[in-house]
Amino acid sequence: MAGLDVLAAKGPPGMLIAAIGDVHGRLDLLEKMHAGIADQIAKRSVADWRIVHLGDYVDRGPDSRGVIEFLAAAQTRDPRIICLAGNHDLGFLDFLTEPDPAGLFATNGGIETALSYGVTLDLQDLDALAVQHGELVQNVPDAHRRFIGDLVFSAEFGDFFFCHAGVMPGVPLDEQQPRDLIWIREQFLDYGELYAKVIVHGHTPTHDPEIRTNRINVDTGAFATGVLTSLLIEGSDKQLMQVVEE
Repeated sequence: MAGLDVLAAKGPPGMLIAAIGDVHGRLDLLEKMHAGIADQIAKRSVADWRIVHLGDYVDRGPDSRGVIEFLAAAQTRDPRIICLAGNHDLGFLDFLTEPDPAGLFATNGGIETALSYGVTLDLQDLDALAVQHGELVQNVPDAHRRFIGDLVFSAEFGDFFFCHAGVMPGVPLDEQQPRDLIWIREQFLDYGELYAKVIVHGHTPTHDPEIRTNRINVDTGAFATGVLTSLLIEGSDKQLMQVVEE
């Protein structure tokens, strides 16, 4: 199948695109990244721009509530700020509906998310958890739930396809299933052939950003490493930008 490699891929003429990796509750890094991107937009004097967040805004880090508040407000101010769905984000919504103590949210950093909303979860005591779940449901603003519920699963600009986790090889990009877009790993990561567009994704944290012929991974595990990464695309130019905790 004919495809496009990373060296040949180009963004739309006159547009700067910034794709930001998994934030996981690191509001401090997200704010620094947005400030850095604003500087780049001003310096480059581009006609247009987009900021694409690749999902996983909650869990593990200390301020998931702050991240959602920041992004929801940013999207309201400017529709050029795009937020894609991550598996952790939808896992948060699932937990609000059904408090599964063995589910994704509970076992992968959801305790920190709940704390950011002022609720301590005891996963060992189901009676206590039922009460705490009710407190969490009450403390999560409706606007936050709407923000997560309205997240889209992918975006395309120029020769690039943006999603959280990756795509299923052999399936046209416009026919990808939401579950694959937020969950896939090995089948996508191990695939070496070209796609119709270069895939820009997160989901699988790596020490350094990964640039392959068919994909670019910008998840550098910000919640643990203190390093948040973005990819800047302007025409055929592609640069990585990172912010680090102080």
